[in-house]
Amino acid sequence: MNYYTVGVEQEFLLVDPESRRPVALAPRVREIARAPGDLDVQGELTPFQIEVATGVTSTFEELDEQVRQGRRVLVDAADAAGCRLVATGMPPIGEAGPPPGSDDPRYHRIEYSHRRLVAGTGACGLHVHVGVPSKAEALAASNKLRPWLPTLLALSANSPYHLGEDTGYASWRSMVWSRWPVSGPPPHWDGPDHYDRTVQALINSEALVDRAMVYWDVRPSAEHPTVEVRVADIPQLAAEVPVLAELVRALVVTEPSERRVDDSVLRAACWRASRDGVDGLAADPHTGKLSPAFDRAVSLVEHVGAALRDRGTLSTVERQIDWLRHNGCGAARQRRCPDPESLVDLLIARTREET
Repeated sequence: MNYYTVGVEQEFLLVDPESRRPVALAPRVREIARAPGDLDVQGELTPFQIEVATGVTSTFEELDEQVRQGRRVLVDAADAAGCRLVATGMPPIGEAGPPPGSDDPRYHRIEYSHRRLVAGTGACGLHVHVGVPSKAEALAASNKLRPWLPTLLALSANSPYHLGEDTGYASWRSMVWSRWPVSGPPPHWDGPDHYDRTVQALINSEALVDRAMVYWDVRPSAEHPTVEVRVADIPQLAAEVPVLAELVRALVVTEPSERRVDDSVLRAACWRASRDGVDGLAADPHTGKLSPAFDRAVSLVEHVGAALRDRGTLSTVERQIDWLRHNGCGAARQRRCPDPESLVDLLIARTREET
């Protein structure tokens, strides 16, 4: 088996083209969508959302093509269903509530145990899977990724608006998601036994209804031989997706150079990344000291530079990071729109770009 392969899951919002509000047409879009090759169109927590997963890819170019192809498939299916596909972390206008009339037993178990947490979600993220040879290596990769989770979040932040108002956060999605009892940066793991004991204790407490509800920013995949990284908002542009995935892969294969970070300081650094994105200040996950968030992004590229160079992707990643320096993260680009309605129209257009 080839290890350190990459696959991604892209989650999108479905909106009505007239009202610009979320519309519960995911079952219809999924029915229409014809995903070629290894692409897989899936439902999400609410019927206002739709997801497309790539297959397992071995090169940056292959992933880039599948990401664009996946967006193309969903754009066409959404158009045919009478709605529009939007790449944003949260609905800018309206709310994507619980599934109307859902008869899914698992959903009802979550609704009973977690109550109002289920309402008003509609959060759309990017999940990156990197192939690893064992669960132990997945957990070792999780430990390596922990200090860089705030940076990955800042680079991807693309959800400043909710209910028609600017939340003041670059990634409101991450703040909404942090309400769940098992979310945010994972603990530092001592190995598979430590992980399994912790998850079972959380199930015993009913904080989790099952292992699929492990919503940490990094986790061993329950279904694939991968480490799954879930920290990012869904990016506006297709071009941003493979670059984020490439950074995640490079972190998995790079030896850690930073000492272990404290859980509380790391969580504070993630909060700061949620608020400021890559265009403001970042908190050092060791000391909490503030510095320009973009400097931390440059440090990340330097940290994984050898892995990127080995793959021939260093210059591609550097170009994208420089583009972000001049154009801002998705949240900064959203805020340049004069009103929420124009923003949704812009996001519809941006989601179609390069497909």
